[in-house]
Amino acid sequence: MGYKEELKSILDEAEDEINQAHNSKELNDLRVKYLGKSGIVTTLMKRLKELAPEERPNFGKVVNELRDSIEEILEEQKERITEAEKANVYQKLWVDPTIPGARRSVGHLHILTKVQRELEDIFISMGFSVVEGPEIEESWFNFDALNTPEWHPARDSHDSFYIDENLLLRTHTSPVQVRTMLSRKPPLAIVSPGRVYRRDYDATHLPMFTQMEGLYVDRDVTVKHLKYFLEEFAKRALGESARIRLRPSFFPFTEPSFEVDIYFNGRWFEVLGCGMVHPNVFKNVGYDPEEWRGLAFGFGVERITMVKYGVKDIRDLVRNDLRFLENW
Repeated sequence: MGYKEELKSILDEAEDEINQAHNSKELNDLRVKYLGKSGIVTTLMKRLKELAPEERPNFGKVVNELRDSIEEILEEQKERITEAEKANVYQKLWVDPTIPGARRSVGHLHILTKVQRELEDIFISMGFSVVEGPEIEESWFNFDALNTPEWHPARDSHDSFYIDENLLLRTHTSPVQVRTMLSRKPPLAIVSPGRVYRRDYDATHLPMFTQMEGLYVDRDVTVKHLKYFLEEFAKRALGESARIRLRPSFFPFTEPSFEVDIYFNGRWFEVLGCGMVHPNVFKNVGYDPEEWRGLAFGFGVERITMVKYGVKDIRDLVRNDLRFLENW
């Protein structure tokens, strides 16, 4: 085989290998193989000294043409590979704006917030307004104004969270009723939801829970009005089949006082306390007890939630366990 046939064979082999290169690395390896310092074409040029002087010009010309042809084939394949690699990158980056987006978990209101808002709506529909007050309260508003004397056990430090001798975390939302009566003249109808604090923690009690209390003051208010509001509350919150019963009890700020049980899902639940506002409370806020009568009631939102949804342990409502919270 003459050297022209040999160079033609090298060119054909190089063209086949270069055209089969799939990426820039493979192409660069072939460039080194054919055109590098120890490459095939460079090795051919070193054979010039072995040839007769008259053969050298023609051989050198043919080898240079081989080098130029291989370089041209390399550049053409480089352009094809570069375009293919760009297209691959663009394909990975491309987004179809018409397809649905990724589904993400969306949060929702806590079950206590839902129930509180439902209860607020029930009382608003009956003519009550929602009033809030401070969670850090003065002893006078929390106890004295509500006919709770200094010797009462609820005022002991083992039952309440005191900040100093005069300030404490409120134990109920009744101080909101006192503040409202001091700033408004009767008649009035309010509910006061909010957090309250007591030194309890077990399956049915929390040191911090949500209470909602109601107050209705007008002339000629009786227990009949109290029972009506509570029956409407029970039916709207738990269903038309719910009914209530009142049992005599004692609270310093109401007289007479009652514990209220609600019949729901085939059993009775003790749910709230209530009564007629004590005359001493009216005197403390400047209302004439001979002219005005009032009713008051209070319940824990957690308690209503537990009854309505069958929650067994009140602590589940504050543990932030998604396995529990996602059920509501």
